[in-house]
Amino acid sequence: MTLTRLTKELDNLNKNDGDGVLILSNHTVVWNLYLTCGKLLYATSEVHPVRRWDRALKQHCPNWNWGVDFSQLSKDLPWECHILAQGISQRQLSAIQAKLVIRNIVQECFFELNSYADFRIDWQPRQKQIWHLSMVVIPLSSWEILSVVNKATNMQQKWQAAGLGHLNPTVAPVFKPGVEPQALPILEKYLNSQFTLWDIASEQEKSVIEVTLSLIPSVEKGILEFQNIPDLQIPTVKQTVAATLPQLKTQSTKFTQKQPLIACIDDSPVLAHTLKKILIPAGYEMLSIPEPMRGFSQLIEHKPDLILLDLLLPNADGYSICKFLRDTPVFKETPIIILTGQNTPIDRAHASLVGATEFLGKPPQPQELLYIVQKFLG
Repeated sequence: MTLTRLTKELDNLNKNDGDGVLILSNHTVVWNLYLTCGKLLYATSEVHPVRRWDRALKQHCPNWNWGVDFSQLSKDLPWECHILAQGISQRQLSAIQAKLVIRNIVQECFFELNSYADFRIDWQPRQKQIWHLSMVVIPLSSWEILSVVNKATNMQQKWQAAGLGHLNPTVAPVFKPGVEPQALPILEKYLNSQFTLWDIASEQEKSVIEVTLSLIPSVEKGILEFQNIPDLQIPTVKQTVAATLPQLKTQSTKFTQKQPLIACIDDSPVLAHTLKKILIPAGYEMLSIPEPMRGFSQLIEHKPDLILLDLLLPNADGYSICKFLRDTPVFKETPIIILTGQNTPIDRAHASLVGATEFLGKPPQPQELLYIVQKFLG
């Protein structure tokens, strides 16, 4: 089975507002896809669910010390959903961060799913009241599922084209017995049977394809080999209480920005450079975000005073991003200025409907840009 067939199954469930668990299985692996009102709430698999969770949190919520109280869990939802809901209710992470964590995990699951050819599909419906946490952790809509499927499919195609189809990123590179450590493309600490290819790629902020290809020559020379390693242990609530205390102290001494911060969500480095030349001399700081889905955690961390948002973004729709930001409490009152070369009455009306504050032609003229910024920030 490919992701094309899975997409059709999810699309049918979306049209019928399905609530339940879609179980995909073959003779070796089982995946569970949790849906509510036809939207994808979460995905789990039997292989390294904690490692996958840990990687997503390190990317989008690196300062969150989480733990599981197993006495509070429900058999109808994975423990990860309970933790996300708890984190949001306690204001330890935002709705955007929760959604990004879900996207990362689903994308990895879909990538691994796409490497298998045959699956059995079972649908287990649930009563709607069971999904009481789903409105908190923000499930993925149909267009978001399609975006994740496309990314996973593209990644799997590149993985196969690179000649890596015989490998799974869940394996770990380690030194072969009796081999002396020597110069390698990655640090020796990643070769101690503690890091999978997924883990190393996340730690080094590289693609898993790039990391794996860099290690293949060492494997062919007999220096390294790939091994299966166990999953991480789930930390309990008691284990994280002590770890939280020093973190609070660190956060209390965090530097507070004095100058207004402006975030620019645009994939053009030329425009980012142009904006910096205009804004920084005028007394503003600027945060450049070329890829919106990866940059949401930066928005949450820095909480900019104003956001400049391009409409034409890679793998994203500027109008949808604007509405998503506006629906998030953190950015409910933040001025969002739309940047676009399509400055028509229809575009302005659409921008207004999704909560945009102002509309600015692209590339912006210095005086016009500063006028609008000063209008809202002074």
